[in-house]
Amino acid sequence: MPVTIEDLAARLSAMEDKDAIRLLKSRYLRACDLKQVEMVRDCFIPTGVRIAYQNFPVFTDRDAFVAVFEQMACHGGVYDLHHATNWEIDLDGPDRARGLFSLAFRTILTGPRQVVRLSVEYEDIFVRQDGRWWIAETVSKITSMLTEQIGEDGSVTVVVLGEPAA
Repeated sequence: MPVTIEDLAARLSAMEDKDAIRLLKSRYLRACDLKQVEMVRDCFIPTGVRIAYQNFPVFTDRDAFVAVFEQMACHGGVYDLHHATNWEIDLDGPDRARGLFSLAFRTILTGPRQVVRLSVEYEDIFVRQDGRWWIAETVSKITSMLTEQIGEDGSVTVVVLGEPAA
């Protein structure tokens, strides 16, 4: 069966939408690392958001989530790195998509002298409103954890290895 211009246009549009969603998630993770509070806020849909990260309360207001982000991450001595991989994005319609992402997360906490590494799986829902994509729902589950305590002498002690602490 021959490919039509309409088929090609639909395929191109789907590729562009998936790329825009991938870039949105990347922008969110980079903004978290760089402590760009307004950029973090702007990645989430203004109303109707659901943020359900393991070991945190469920947020239904992006401003409440951002306030906790600021309190926990936006001060000296907290250095984060979020790397998303294994992208799977499925378009559920012209203005809705689902995404699965694996996250390699590391944070260096100079106050308590700890390094924490997490493997995390995200399940997200994205919606397009007003011509742009937003994160409408994001759910995370920690699949493994490594916490190291750094002694004054530079020695390293493993505090948590394997499953995350309750």
